[in-house]
Amino acid sequence: MALVLIGFMGAGKSTLARQMEGGVDTDELLGESAEALFDRVGEKAFRAREEEVVLEALGSGAEVIALGGGATGSERVRGALADHTVAWLEVDIDTAWERAAGQGRPLARDRETFGARFAERQGIYEELADIFVLPGARLGEERPGPGERLISSPVHPVWVGRAPEAREGDFPISDEHVAPLHAPGAFVIPAGEKRKTLETAEGVWREMARQDVTRSGRVVAVGGGVVGDLAGFCAATYQRGIPVAHVPTTLVAQVDSAYGGKTGVDLPEAKNYVGAYHQPEAVHVLPETLNTLPAAERAAGYAEVVKTALIAGGSLWERVRAGAVDDPSTVLACARTKLTIVAADERDAGVRQVLNLGHTVGHAIETVSGYGRYRHGEAVALGLLAALRLSGQDALREQVAGLFEAQGLPTRLDAADPSAVADATRRDKKRTGAATPFVLVEAPGRVTPGHTVAEPDLLAAVRELAA
Repeated sequence: MALVLIGFMGAGKSTLARQMEGGVDTDELLGESAEALFDRVGEKAFRAREEEVVLEALGSGAEVIALGGGATGSERVRGALADHTVAWLEVDIDTAWERAAGQGRPLARDRETFGARFAERQGIYEELADIFVLPGARLGEERPGPGERLISSPVHPVWVGRAPEAREGDFPISDEHVAPLHAPGAFVIPAGEKRKTLETAEGVWREMARQDVTRSGRVVAVGGGVVGDLAGFCAATYQRGIPVAHVPTTLVAQVDSAYGGKTGVDLPEAKNYVGAYHQPEAVHVLPETLNTLPAAERAAGYAEVVKTALIAGGSLWERVRAGAVDDPSTVLACARTKLTIVAADERDAGVRQVLNLGHTVGHAIETVSGYGRYRHGEAVALGLLAALRLSGQDALREQVAGLFEAQGLPTRLDAADPSAVADATRRDKKRTGAATPFVLVEAPGRVTPGHTVAEPDLLAAVRELAA
């Protein structure tokens, strides 16, 4: 079984293969340069020769094999890859063009054609990959087993289909609903956002001290966003920081909250006002845990799916717009989107703030309603509709509202005064000056942070939710 590197032009496959012991680059086995062969015989004959060379390499016993960007277009090659571990080196279109254009590559002479090929190949790479190597990440030694997949990111790895191995010194934390299903023997905290408090955190810290947990130990958070936030915060602060691993069991957590290292608890005045950045050593996504979720909880997570798809645009938005909800491929694509953004801005100083789309008003709704009326995802759904209205995206707002209604999410604000909600946005934790910055949408895939919104416009958008 070889490690096979796939990806678009400019992803760095050839460079990585040369760096790894036993690495082979199939472009170098063509008999002449890929550019010269392509120009001499044309694309059809080139692909036939490429297929022959790749199949020979896959059967040669080589340990690492880098394929040309278009080699996976061959059905025979795709079939042969089933016997190997496939690592997709991801690259964004702008970086790929910058690296490939002007280098003599026949398919990198026209930006529009280049972009079209880039888009059409992404789905093939995604389907074949066992390992997703995000930009800036290093490919480690561990390999996924049968039925497993791995996201290698610059911030932390994500294992899909692999549970964490039990270690001496583990301190598992779960809540009263999840523990009987997925974490027997864990320290149990009360369920719900209302209990994501310093009082609950103190109970965790004192139990860790009672059990003599040391800095060689590890917190294992098994549950949804509340468990992950609170357990991560306790790990970040206990003895000034011990490791944490996440096992997210809700859609909200598998799509969003388990990744990126944000931890914290709520105050009565505002959500997530006390916290710390503390990256997990790993996240372990077990898709089957979603089957134990109540329907309303599963629907609430869908709001984060739509939010992430709007940020990503492209194929993820098209997939969600067409009806994808929480299948493993969609969850995986959302996780990769968030991790790529986090890697570019781990401390939330710039681009990472786009992940707050819908959350400024959503968090305000949660605060005003006492963290009890709406699930987090339900509040985010309402906040997202307000953000789209503030963005002037009326048609897109109606489309998103239709997606939410189809999943049973609220599109109308009940039991919260619009004026109080608008006022509560002033206490958003991302505010650094006089005004709270908003994330607005120009189009799917074009989402930007740092916008100032006039108070009358904000109030009108929230009142519309309650109308």
